[in-house]
Amino acid sequence: MDVLLGIGTRKGLFLARSRDGRKTWEVSPPQFPVADVKALAIDTRSETPRVLAGVLNSHFGPTMVVSDDLGQTWSEPDDAPLAFPDNTDAALQGVWQIKPATEAEPDVVYAGVEPSALFRSEDGGRSFELVRGLWDHPHRTQWQPGGGGLALHTILPHPADTRRMAVAMSTGGVYQTTDGGQSWRPTNKGVTADFMPGELPEWGQCVHKVALDAADPDTMYLQNHGGVFRSTDAGERWQSIDGGLPPSNFGFPIVAHPRRPGVIYTFPLVADMDRFRFPPDAKCAVYRSEDGGQTWSALSEGLPEVPFWAAVMRDAMCADDADPTGIYFGTRNGEVYCSADEGDHWQLVADKLPDVLCVRAAVIG
Repeated sequence: MDVLLGIGTRKGLFLARSRDGRKTWEVSPPQFPVADVKALAIDTRSETPRVLAGVLNSHFGPTMVVSDDLGQTWSEPDDAPLAFPDNTDAALQGVWQIKPATEAEPDVVYAGVEPSALFRSEDGGRSFELVRGLWDHPHRTQWQPGGGGLALHTILPHPADTRRMAVAMSTGGVYQTTDGGQSWRPTNKGVTADFMPGELPEWGQCVHKVALDAADPDTMYLQNHGGVFRSTDAGERWQSIDGGLPPSNFGFPIVAHPRRPGVIYTFPLVADMDRFRFPPDAKCAVYRSEDGGQTWSALSEGLPEVPFWAAVMRDAMCADDADPTGIYFGTRNGEVYCSADEGDHWQLVADKLPDVLCVRAAVIG
């Protein structure tokens, strides 16, 4: 089994490859070494996998690059592949999410950007157009930046209906369309927003990440600034599922197993007013639920011993599409870990990297 793992960092993109069932890894030197890489995708819908990366260079600005030879060469159109129309009075500040659509739309790729907006490509990610239905939503002008910025960071195409999609942003919450992006509505009932006065708001939540269940796309899991939630009715209502987690319910990632219903992963952190963003008790542990969040287990075999003073960001955890599934996460101190047995045991893939912002993995052969 041949697995490719993309690692986006504060100083470039690293590509790790395992040809022996994820037992050993070869890690490339950095590509785009003076750029932030916050977004990655490995598109395996065609015979030749395509790697897409959102690159933010402090001098040249943000763009998206594409490789059809697993990172040996990269291409970028002469015209910026992602750009706001002149009549929006907005400028692209960065790419936060790249999401290939389903097999039913083999050339469609979506991008979530800062400021919060959704773009759609119909040529495999080489050019994009703004999804005006979301940009023109009356709530948009009132969305506020979270700690990391005003960014659309989650894109979830419905696996069976190309007209349905959910997106999430900080701070705006979850919005969904059922008409191919022409209209959108907030779906945040039950999700807390402790930083806002009054009752639970219709929108404005600081959502960190959302994932779809493997068997039922109407079941969704959400890591919020202040809690972990589940919806079983496509986001109409959300219920807390963080009772079995450690004392803090704060965190950034939420990952759903690609085949096993009810199996999800997160990496809890302690958060207080002084921005103490470290694991509880300084222990490095991924938490897994196998019953949709009713109970949770700490998974730490092979991970560093205490004290551990590093966080895992919203897109710095992922699952591959192998069987058994590999689970991956990268930390802000430049370590990347893999579990080839769905979280039971962990091994170090790479260390001493720059601050890890995102990871993506896929079987490529």
